[in-house]
Amino acid sequence: MKKVSVIMPVYNSKNHIKDCLTSVVNQTYKNLEIIVVNDKSTDKSMKIVKKFNDKRIKIIDLKKNSGVAVARNTGIDAATGDYICFIDSDDYWNLKKIDIQVKFMEENDYTFIYSDYEYLRLNGSRHRVNVPKSMTYKDALKNTTIFTSTVMFNMKYLTKEDIYMPLIKRGQDTACWWQVLKKGIIAYGINEVLSIYRVGETTLSSNKFKAIIRTWKIYKREDIVFYKRIYYYFCYIFNAIKRRL
Repeated sequence: MKKVSVIMPVYNSKNHIKDCLTSVVNQTYKNLEIIVVNDKSTDKSMKIVKKFNDKRIKIIDLKKNSGVAVARNTGIDAATGDYICFIDSDDYWNLKKIDIQVKFMEENDYTFIYSDYEYLRLNGSRHRVNVPKSMTYKDALKNTTIFTSTVMFNMKYLTKEDIYMPLIKRGQDTACWWQVLKKGIIAYGINEVLSIYRVGETTLSSNKFKAIIRTWKIYKREDIVFYKRIYYYFCYIFNAIKRRL
């Protein structure tokens, strides 16, 4: 049974970290290493993590608060698994998530996979996001639907440098998917909800405009002629709105 490395950055997540980590340690697929990267939390998050009696959990404490990209990259450096995946500390997984993804990966010998997911809103309502069955680099430029907590990489075909998150404040994950797909790799989706994405206060409508502006900065990093960049960007806005309806 191949080993799966799960990378979980943690920063002040006391309200949800227990649910998140419970969904990981209780996966039906057991050959896991769970790398919890403490990004200098100041709340009780790490006390909650340390209450889990599971030898698969490895805690790495960063010396200073460095942001999610550095935390994920630190986890990538420490990973020893055949497959690498990520979970944010306020999300949680279907308990068969890893089992389903490993089987999908091995049956098809894929490099990069992702899945459907659900938004869990503050009022308790849920909204499913159905992802495309496959995505190329150009597809991903038009549709940033690949959600971090659903991604799995096959490290037989990738180096750790390939999947390092760019050191930018926002959108590191999207920029990472693009740099992998830019190599000519195709990502493949599983049309089953394997992860739940908690929509918190920072993702409410008052911040949507700021998010759109921040995302434009990610597009500016790509080596694309200006008019194509504008085209892809407006496709992104359309798909982002559609995804939340």
